[in-house]
Amino acid sequence: MIIGVIAILAIVIVVGALFLNRQNPQATSATTSAFSYPGNKQIILYVNQGNALVDQSNYSALVSFAKSNHFNTIFFQIYRSGQLLFSQNQLSYFVNSAHLGNLSIFFALYFTGPAQQIPSSIYSLGENGISLDMSTLSSSEQNNLLSVLSQNYGNGLTAVTATNFTTNLRPNFLILETYNFPSDQEYIHRGIIASVEPLAVSDSQSYEQQFQYALNNSDGVMVFDYYGLLKRGF
Repeated sequence: MIIGVIAILAIVIVVGALFLNRQNPQATSATTSAFSYPGNKQIILYVNQGNALVDQSNYSALVSFAKSNHFNTIFFQIYRSGQLLFSQNQLSYFVNSAHLGNLSIFFALYFTGPAQQIPSSIYSLGENGISLDMSTLSSSEQNNLLSVLSQNYGNGLTAVTATNFTTNLRPNFLILETYNFPSDQEYIHRGIIASVEPLAVSDSQSYEQQFQYALNNSDGVMVFDYYGLLKRGF
């Protein structure tokens, strides 16, 4: 008798679950969008402070934009040409706000000269990683900077954005600036993250095609940059 009751209850539960799924199909279906977003890839939005400043006054708009456009990571430029642009309190705010939005955040450092150094004060603020943008430096200078970062950053992730598609640098994430499409297409492959620049494309369809190609054929895609997306309205 007890076994029969248990069997009946099991049938009721299964039927009920099937009924609920029919009533709420979005419980099992993916969000519809113009793009396909593999869950295991880096989808990076780069914020270049040289194009338009993003600070505490408009940072929440950045986070909302990133989330609504399916980015999972922000490369937030905090250092330009030897100058740290924000205080530690501000940097902590950027990190905490990104994490509350379920976004990863890398501090992006833009180097223009060999005397410029990585500010050690940024190592322990909770960011997910640090990215070095140093293509204007020589190969040996780039190697030295990445070595310093790797040795002093502990367990933090390292990234490099590079215009040299044959670089021997080996950070955790190597982002190649593959902005010239289709001439740069041959350099898009597994093991790197490819890039798209909205200001370098003619229309939204071309942007979508380049974005999807980069995403499908590499380990992710970086869009350079937030300002360009807003300006073009993509």
